[in-house]
Amino acid sequence: MLLPKGGVNWKSTRARLPPYRAVTHYFTRSRTLTFIALAAVVLILWGGISTSSREMQRFYCWGPAKAPMEMSTNEQAQWHAHLQTPVLFNHHAPIEVESPAIQSVDLNGIMSTPRAALNEERVLILTPLRDAAPFLSKYFDLLSELTYPHELIDLAFLVGDSTDDTLAVLSSELDRVQKRSDGIPFHSALIVEKDFGQIVGQSVEERHGFKAQGPRRKSIARARNYLLYTALKPEHSWVYWRDVDIQDSPGKILEDFMDHNKDILVPNIWFHRYEGGRDIEGKFDYNSWIESDTGRKLADSLDKDVVLAEGYKEYDTKRKYLVTLGDWRNNKDEEVELDGIGGVNILVKADVHRSGINFPCYAFENQAETEGFAKMAKRAGYQVVGLPNYVVWHIDTEEKRGNLGSRPAY
Repeated sequence: MLLPKGGVNWKSTRARLPPYRAVTHYFTRSRTLTFIALAAVVLILWGGISTSSREMQRFYCWGPAKAPMEMSTNEQAQWHAHLQTPVLFNHHAPIEVESPAIQSVDLNGIMSTPRAALNEERVLILTPLRDAAPFLSKYFDLLSELTYPHELIDLAFLVGDSTDDTLAVLSSELDRVQKRSDGIPFHSALIVEKDFGQIVGQSVEERHGFKAQGPRRKSIARARNYLLYTALKPEHSWVYWRDVDIQDSPGKILEDFMDHNKDILVPNIWFHRYEGGRDIEGKFDYNSWIESDTGRKLADSLDKDVVLAEGYKEYDTKRKYLVTLGDWRNNKDEEVELDGIGGVNILVKADVHRSGINFPCYAFENQAETEGFAKMAKRAGYQVVGLPNYVVWHIDTEEKRGNLGSRPAY
């Protein structure tokens, strides 16, 4: 195609376009208008069909073309596999409670696990006291050495029937420990005062004499229960019973015990006796034992209100004692099932106590206090376990075998 001699310009281009009247005539012809109308109808129908197909997929009947009652189990599963219809339930509108006198406690999140420190599980340490002033300084020194986070530990004490300065010394020692600059204070401390009219003296002969055991054990049980029910709070996961007259114990005792994940756990209790320059390792606690056939027959022969005091020649039960089974030089994680326990050191999952397992201040299966506690726990299906090679050292009470037993300084 040859270009005009003068080049391409607007006049030359306009001269080559069809006249305006010719263009108008072309688009106003009936044939052209009909074609445009048909094209518009086709485009509108196509858009409507596409939208309808997408909507129809929401109501596609997945599964066989059968009535629901005629479907097999697999066909029912296929039928419901693509059921995407949302369902909203709103049975109750929320209730807003503004009264400050109404509180809510949710115990569902309170657990007792081997990873207690990591889970920030709270521990309640309980110690009943009577005429215990001489032991409190050592008690708090050992307590301060516990490696379990102190901010997760609550302390509680019951002082009752004391004739010495137990209350004053306890208050002073608590104040000292909580203000120590070289340590972390405990989360809280509680002192409970309650007298029970205890008339048994605190000398070795009076405290551990055979005739005193029934009344004394019942009184100690009451003291433990009063302390427990006053101090136990919803946030506590563990309860650690610890006597005041302990000579030595590991700083990691709480973590060591928790690792076993048992409902109720006790260590072995020994003592040091120094004679002639020698360290004689004595066995202290004869209240942690495994039941025997002789013991069962003896209990069956006794009146139901008689408290069977263990470790005395008057009652030859032939039970197997935890103190005779272990040695601190052996594997400390070895476990044995027990039927009775002493009270020097007991770690209890808090839910055991919440379930109503306490220290009977009466004859329960002819046992009272800690031994009755173990009997009651086992009756309820809880685990009662001893560690024969994990030794906690008690003070030497200068007693002879046959009059030994684990009792707090109460």
